[in-house]
Amino acid sequence: MKIEMNRKKAILLATLLSLTACNQQDFNTDQQKFEAYLQTKRVSLEDKDRAERLRAEYERRAALANAIYDSGELETALVDAELEEFRKELLISRYFEQYLNEAVTEQGIQNFYSENIDQYKSRKAKVSHILFRTNARMDEIARQAVLTTATAAYSRLTSGEDFAVVAKETSEDTVSGEKGGELGWINEGAVSDGFSAKVFSMKAGDVSEPFLTDFGFHIVKVIEAPQDVTKPLNALKGDIRYQLRNQSKKAETKRLLDIAGYKAKAPISESNPESK
Repeated sequence: MKIEMNRKKAILLATLLSLTACNQQDFNTDQQKFEAYLQTKRVSLEDKDRAERLRAEYERRAALANAIYDSGELETALVDAELEEFRKELLISRYFEQYLNEAVTEQGIQNFYSENIDQYKSRKAKVSHILFRTNARMDEIARQAVLTTATAAYSRLTSGEDFAVVAKETSEDTVSGEKGGELGWINEGAVSDGFSAKVFSMKAGDVSEPFLTDFGFHIVKVIEAPQDVTKPLNALKGDIRYQLRNQSKKAETKRLLDIAGYKAKAPISESNPESK
């Protein structure tokens, strides 16, 4: 398969490079170029009526372009420069379009996922919390006052009051408070180290005593116990394809530039007078 792929690359490069070698001021209408033009229009030579109509327009535009080019009324050097840049972009774009479609396959994506499965694993827990905010400017007396308020809320919970009700009435995280304190599924390490350490040491149904993080005092309830979750391939396929295509493009670009003998020139700067 690799040999076939290399053969196709060689053919594509040879074809596209031949286009860049054309005399830019001779818009000729030979049969080979016309047939290539038909391919860009997805028209078969067998479709004689459409092919002839396109040939007439193709030849008319070639004649008009040649006449304008030879008239001397335009700065043709600028037109040639623009055409040359367009041809370079087209050459590069078409080559990598074909190369990457062959280099990054569905099987290749599957293999990459399987070989790197550990990086797609995470530990999650479904939790609710009640937050009583503190900040760095608070003195110890003010911080203890917040803790007293949090402890009062915790006492309501241990007395049997519903967590969601207490959260709606007391939580200073208004977003989750409106949902009864629900944060949903969180990844281990999210929110803060202290929050994560507490949550992922608890079991389903556990309610914590108030504990402090950088955000304030939390009371946490674990709705569903911590569990290991592996993100499925279908959810990652687009990201993996993008990653592999970038890697393949970078490697192939280097290979082609090495073949061409290209070496990047150091930029001229005042700190490097020898480069001037």
